[in-house]
Amino acid sequence: MKPVIEVNHLSCTYHDGTRALCEVSFQVAEGECVGLLGPNGSGKSTLLLHLNGLLPEQPTSDGAVRIHGQPVTDTNLLEVRRQVGLLFQDPDDQLFCATVAEDVAFGPVQLGLRGAALEERIDHCLARVGLTGFGHRATHHLSHGEKRRACLAGVLACEPSVLVLDEPTSDLDPRGRREFKALLREIPATKLIATHDLEMVVELCSRVIILDQGRVVAQGPTADLLGDEPLMLAHGLERPHILQHRHPHVLRPGPTA
Repeated sequence: MKPVIEVNHLSCTYHDGTRALCEVSFQVAEGECVGLLGPNGSGKSTLLLHLNGLLPEQPTSDGAVRIHGQPVTDTNLLEVRRQVGLLFQDPDDQLFCATVAEDVAFGPVQLGLRGAALEERIDHCLARVGLTGFGHRATHHLSHGEKRRACLAGVLACEPSVLVLDEPTSDLDPRGRREFKALLREIPATKLIATHDLEMVVELCSRVIILDQGRVVAQGPTADLLGDEPLMLAHGLERPHILQHRHPHVLRPGPTA
């Protein structure tokens, strides 16, 4: 199956000289839900920002990121952003309109949707995330969990084929986590989820990629990698309680060309 997300030897160095990513390579197939794991500072958020062009590729990358076969370049940026919906870690970084309906409408309006079709899209997406009737609510009066749902509604309103999520369950209470995981499970889009919520990864993701110090250190089936306690501990992670007595079969990246 042709990959939806292709990342080939992607490197990124910030202006202060910090090496955020180094020769990162992986693929995600259509319909897959893949977990992106690693300790704080491993490069997860930096990687996600490259997937819809919020962080531009560096001149030496030579089309290192492709979505549906298209390189993430200035000429393709609009189409790439139609395909890749990004959910930020902090919902306050994503909500900027006065009301929930205005925020959900923002993306579709940029894509040319107007009138009754726009209203129908807003209502449909709010219903999908469990916020029916919230359109008139002020975004700054929402609870943290409601803000996350509103952000997801705004992403879904653009009808992306790929969802890229940065710590989608952080700061949610147990009920909020359960409800948000149920929402994600129902969305058929290809998903890449950067998270420390390993229980969610076991429940939703068939495969995981582990980053550390900007490099892919392992990738493979979820139960195998997360059940490998020495591997997890070596990279600032822990084996989740839901997994016990697993025998790891880990795909580790070979030497780069």
